[in-house]
Formats: sequence, C-alpha cells, structure tokens
Amino acid sequence: MEIGLLESEAQKDILSFEDEIRNELHFEEIVGRSAALQRALREVEVVAPTDSGVLILGETGTGKELIARAIHNRSARRDRPFIKLNCAAIPSGLLESELFGHERGAFTGAIMRKAGRFEIADRGTLFLDEVGDIPLELQPKLLRVLQEREFERLGSTRTQQVDVRVVAATHRNLKQMVEDGEFRSDLYYRLHVFPLSVPPLRERSEDIPVLVRHFVDEYARRMSRRIETISPHAMEVLTSYSWPGNVRELQNFIERSVILSPGSVLRPPLADLKQATV
Repeated sequence: MEIGLLESEAQKDILSFEDEIRNELHFEEIVGRSAALQRALREVEVVAPTDSGVLILGETGTGKELIARAIHNRSARRDRPFIKLNCAAIPSGLLESELFGHERGAFTGAIMRKAGRFEIADRGTLFLDEVGDIPLELQPKLLRVLQEREFERLGSTRTQQVDVRVVAATHRNLKQMVEDGEFRSDLYYRLHVFPLSVPPLRERSEDIPVLVRHFVDEYARRMSRRIETISPHAMEVLTSYSWPGNVRELQNFIERSVILSPGSVLRPPLADLKQATV
C-alpha cells in the first residue's frame, strides 16, 4: 500500500514539473523564472501595447528575437506581419535594397521590381537584428523612415508612406560607437526610446535546469527518443558552466547530448565543457 502511495506521489511530482515547464512556455517560448529574466519580461508587458520603438540589448545567443516576437504578439499589430532582418548577415551593398526595395534596372542584376522589408512589414513590426552593423552611409535613410514614415525604393523617385513599428537589437555598445563616430547620434536616440536589456545566461543560472529539461524534451521528441533521467552530477556541471554563447550554446549542446544518448539517460559530453574553460 505504501509503495503504491509513493509511486502516486512520484507521478504527481513528475506531472507537476511538466506543468511547470508548460507554464514557463506561455511567454512566447521564453523559458525561465529567474528574477533577472522576469524583470525583462515585465518590461515587455509594459512596452508591447504601445507603438513605441524598442532597442533590445544583450549578448549574442540570449534570445533577443524571442523578446521581439513577444513584443509584437502582445501589441495591436499582432495580426499583421512580423518581419525580421539580420543587418549583419546582408552585404552592405545589398542592405539598402533589402530594407527599402528596388526598381527594375536600379543596379546590375536588378531584373525585376522588389519590395523591401519596410514595405512588406507595413502595419506590422520590423525586427532589425544587429542594427549596429548598418553602414554609416545608410543610417540617414533609416532615420528618415523612422521619423517621417516614408522612403523611396532604390532607383525610384516615388515616395512611399509606411506604418511600421521597428524593434531593433544589438550586442554592440551603440553609445560607444556614437562616441567613436561609427554610429549617428540622432539615429541612436531615435532607436533608444525604450531600451530593454536581456540578461546573459550566467546571470540567471537558476533557469538552466528548466532550460535543459525543455531542450531535452524537444530534441528527444524530434529524434523519436525518450530520455527520462538527467543525473544530478550532469545537471550540476551544466548549471555551474558559464555558457559564453548563452541559451543558443546550451541549446546546441543539449541537441548534441540527445544524439549521444541512445537510452533513457541523458549522456552529455561534459568533458567538452571542461576543455572549453581551460
């Protein structure tokens, strides 16, 4: 009888933990309940219903795009497009076309008219990731569309009106870039209306166990595996590691761990973490 009660209590604990994880996922797949993360999420709740621009600050891999999506999904624009552009991933010569579009024949290779991200995001939200990588010569045109809500396609003389909420993000120190002459001060102040900092994972280590379980379940499901156990030693090592690549690094590490775990016990390559700290 006592064994049955113990099993029942254990099952309740498992179900309670699963419910806890599901509750964490109600905020746009942002997992965690640490004080540092909750402060950032409260700021999301405050600014999202407004139509103000937001500048998300944080190290690479902290989940800035998830924060941007949360802002969009909690705004009046939630039923309109959420368009994203990584400014660092586009060659500087093509970035103007990506942002504002171009007319046929505007440059070599422009064989047809193309709408830019601002045009596509009309009445929605445009997420400009790594906004600090926008070249100086293009920054006045970005400032104009933020202030005047108008632009011209590359190769066109027709001015287009646009209604877009811009959420920008960067891991760079834009204030220092302004002082160094690498970023326009007027654009910086226009973007800096509502700065929102995303904490690095090392500042919310109490979130790591929940993140680990979340990613283990996600990748085990994708790989048609069932991983039920994570040893206390493994969890202790994962929690104490500094994760310089933040949540993205942890996510990739857990994916590799699931690949290496054919049974029901997670077998993470912990030696890789120890080598990384040497």
